[in-house]
Amino acid sequence: MHSPTPTETADAATDPLGRERSHLAASRAALTAMREDVEALDLRDVTGTWVSAQVLQKQVDERIKALADLAHTPLFFGRLDYLHAISEAESEGSGGERFYIGRRHVHDAGGDPMVIDWRAPVSQPFYRASRTEPMDVAKRRRFGYTGGELTAYEDENLSDPDESDSRSALLAAEIEKPRVGPMRDIVATIQPEQDEIVRADVTGTVCVQGAPGTGKTAVGLHRVAYLLYAHRERLARTGTLVVGPNRSFLQYIEQVLPALGELDVAQATVQELVGHVEVRGTDTAGTARIKGDARMAAVLRNAVRAGITLPAEPCVVVRGSRRWRVPAYELEDIVRELMGREIRYGAALEALPQRIAHAVLVKMEQGGEAPDDRVQDAVARNAAVKATVKACWPAVDPVKLVHRLLSDPEFLATAADGLLDAGEQAALLWAKPPRSARTAPWSAADAVLIDEAADLVHRTPSLGHVVVDEAQDLSPMQYRAVGRRCTTGSATVLGDLAQGTTPWATGSWQEALHHLGKDGAHVEELTQGFRVPGEVIAYASRLLPAIAPGLAPATSIRDLPGSLALRHVPDGLDAAVLDACREALDHEGSVGLIAADARIPALAAALTAAGLPYLDPGTETTADARLTLVPASLAKGLEYDYVVLDEPAAIVTGEPDHRTGLRRLYVSLTRAVSGLTVLHAEPLPAELD
Repeated sequence: MHSPTPTETADAATDPLGRERSHLAASRAALTAMREDVEALDLRDVTGTWVSAQVLQKQVDERIKALADLAHTPLFFGRLDYLHAISEAESEGSGGERFYIGRRHVHDAGGDPMVIDWRAPVSQPFYRASRTEPMDVAKRRRFGYTGGELTAYEDENLSDPDESDSRSALLAAEIEKPRVGPMRDIVATIQPEQDEIVRADVTGTVCVQGAPGTGKTAVGLHRVAYLLYAHRERLARTGTLVVGPNRSFLQYIEQVLPALGELDVAQATVQELVGHVEVRGTDTAGTARIKGDARMAAVLRNAVRAGITLPAEPCVVVRGSRRWRVPAYELEDIVRELMGREIRYGAALEALPQRIAHAVLVKMEQGGEAPDDRVQDAVARNAAVKATVKACWPAVDPVKLVHRLLSDPEFLATAADGLLDAGEQAALLWAKPPRSARTAPWSAADAVLIDEAADLVHRTPSLGHVVVDEAQDLSPMQYRAVGRRCTTGSATVLGDLAQGTTPWATGSWQEALHHLGKDGAHVEELTQGFRVPGEVIAYASRLLPAIAPGLAPATSIRDLPGSLALRHVPDGLDAAVLDACREALDHEGSVGLIAADARIPALAAALTAAGLPYLDPGTETTADARLTLVPASLAKGLEYDYVVLDEPAAIVTGEPDHRTGLRRLYVSLTRAVSGLTVLHAEPLPAELD
């Protein structure tokens, strides 16, 4: 919070940029002082036990990391000058207040804020104020930086009726800045429609359908940062998680949250979430589709409960010289009651011996004894009770259960009766059943089935908030796996139906949200792109009628004539690709060479022979290596300043079906930020004509 003094106003008039640089220097010094204060804390006199000391030291270490000053990251990127005072401390004066908006809060030695966190309520008008709704803002100032040095500023006088609307040059420059290294935050460029999603309430699940370049991934990550700011105590207790499609993608986005001062957000792929077994096998597309079908949840439920048997014999407990008999009909009532309750199989297994023991205690009391809880626990551990429980409600090992389901035709037929037809059951069975679960050739889809079975036995712990990106590619069973990690929390679901590149890709967000367990979620659609040039997105959108006929074509605020080049190369395609890569490297920024997976070995050899260094997807670029060789299967979610796209027809034919191939091509066509060069020897897919 700051109200400009007359002296400062005069200084600002004569040297406004100098004054802003002085404020930046003072803010950096204040941040350094804040960090030094934390580093100087002596915890020896404030901790009681070794455990509490360790916990407190961890909190202090995390605070020190959060206060790091990143030299090439602007400490603040904007300023708001309000017409009237906001805080009580300033309410007596007639003038307004001034706030610098940045990535984190910084205060001076007296505790007065020098930079306001972008997530604070007072910062919201920086993203949402307009001339039609100025939100009491007189002036919004944006700052331009070069290598961490403040070099420019730009003002919008929102409350001045005589000032006309114009596009912010600094905002455009920030959006179009060349992409080098991992994904950056977009905190300085969040648009009003994005800000609404970012600040949505923590109790609600939000689904974002976003066309390429609309910033949906960044919006999801900034939403996590906002929720941790607004509901830190709640989410610190329950936890947050970002789920991505693969490790390359997670490596690409992993620096966004730390740059915003958030260090404790877990990241994982769906496969890592369900890592109960080592995956070393693969399924055909047809088999994987069946294993990912929501009907498998009912099949597994039947399989888990298949061993339950109604008792035919009484349970006789001997204690001292007395025998206590629980008749079979009474045991049957107990088992049936547990079967009818909506509790996990394992919870019922733990409850059953206690229920039988309670029946024994009732008989003891009727016989004149006065047993207590200790007696009930002892009876529950009695050999006769254990034998009855084992016979009626046997323990279930999720891994062994799925192994049996995929190995035993009769067991599968019983569990899948009325759910899967004979052909579907046959597709699930292993051609040569492995001898044990340890040696089984588990596939990625099998691991999801095991996770479902594990949840049927013991409830999966729920987190406070889960972000799932590229969600359109998840199967119903994968949605269930993610959904049970946020049963008592909320979720942010991000994706693009047009980029669904698995045979089981979801057909609608309503269907996906149902499997996730979030039927009431609100669906937002982002169609205005900020990164992909208009010429490129318009060309890629030719595929939409074939791959996602219900979606509106995306638009772009960026008009870059000449950003798309199509080159037919009947002979010498590899050499032409190398030339195109060299041309792209003449420009500033990152370059992605995207090709069908089958073409990667040949292109890798050609690049090596030509002396062109290249990186794997997700690896951070350097001054010496700005070219990344990207298999089309890993291109989703990644972004490069310039893209060289090799042989579109090969990308299409490399997928199990034509629609999936066209969707893979759509993804590949929309990875470019500044320029796309498409080279082909074969005819282009007809859908691009």
